[in-house]
Amino acid sequence: MTSIDKEIEEIKREIEETPYNKSTEKHIGRLKARLAKLKEEKAKKAKKQGGGEGYAVEKSGDATVALVGFPSVGKSTLLNSLTGAESEVADYEFTTLEVIPGTLKYKGANIQILDVPGIISGASKGKGRGREVLSVLRNADLLLFMIDVFKPEQYEEGMKEIIRAGIRPNQDPPDVNIQRRDRGGLQINSTVNLDLSKDEIKSILNEYGIINADVVIRENLSQERLIDAIMDNRVYIPGLVLVNKIDTAEEKHLKDVQRYAEEKIDEDFLFISAAEGDLDPLKQLIFRKLDFMRVYLKPKGEEADKEEPMILGEGADIGDLCRKIHRNLEDKFRYARVWGDSAKHPGQQVGKDHKLSDEDVVTIIKDM
Repeated sequence: MTSIDKEIEEIKREIEETPYNKSTEKHIGRLKARLAKLKEEKAKKAKKQGGGEGYAVEKSGDATVALVGFPSVGKSTLLNSLTGAESEVADYEFTTLEVIPGTLKYKGANIQILDVPGIISGASKGKGRGREVLSVLRNADLLLFMIDVFKPEQYEEGMKEIIRAGIRPNQDPPDVNIQRRDRGGLQINSTVNLDLSKDEIKSILNEYGIINADVVIRENLSQERLIDAIMDNRVYIPGLVLVNKIDTAEEKHLKDVQRYAEEKIDEDFLFISAAEGDLDPLKQLIFRKLDFMRVYLKPKGEEADKEEPMILGEGADIGDLCRKIHRNLEDKFRYARVWGDSAKHPGQQVGKDHKLSDEDVVTIIKDM
């Protein structure tokens, strides 16, 4: 055991043995901050010694979805069912030894699905090429976390590894703004009532060498959320939990797992059979979770192309549409006409900052 490992274990033990109350909150906050720093330092050393981390995966399509879970939960079967990609399927562990990509075509969107090698307990520490797997997840737009219907405890085990890797499924980034200064100490302001005391906040900030700064907090956060805000290397990704192999389970067992899921699973979850079930509900959820919006282009004087929509993210505007069509179109843009929910009237003339809605029809007029 290295010196860093020993220090990590000592701090963990001290946190567990220290009762949390008004007199200890500042001390515990500093311990948690120190623990996060040590884990980050250990991860960087491991990455350097291991020659880097991460599978080389070229992103393609309108978004990338990563299938993650323990070995033999059915990720390869699901990839094949969704995309027709040829990912090896077998009943023994560690079948997939590299990242297998496929493309799901749904409602005009081309969605890249990645079947990554199964994670195991200790993945975030590098076991079973865990760091490489988790690095792929950090670059995804959506996580599909699969568990076996006969091993629902995989959810808690796997989610621990994902969180330890700095991934925060279905969370927004902490609403904290930290502006460092050369002098003046720490000025802490909040727009909401906080459970954390200012002493706790200052203790955590000081552990990271932040002693002069303006800090504005706009949510009632925990010590862990404050540490996440300071670390600024967390990844916030939507996620969905899939309980697979339901075709092999009896009704009583399914009811027990349903109760477990309702009590333990924080994310949206869906019961599926990757091998035999109807996967259309899953496709709909993937589309919704990715916040996709379809926009149909209408050339001037012609009918709109309803077969090949442009896929944009929710909240996109005409400028985003121009950039999606061609990188030089925005420079030649004059105005656009819009039909649909975002328009005040059919064929409304709008500029680049006009916000679009799903299934709008757009004609773009440009300089010749």
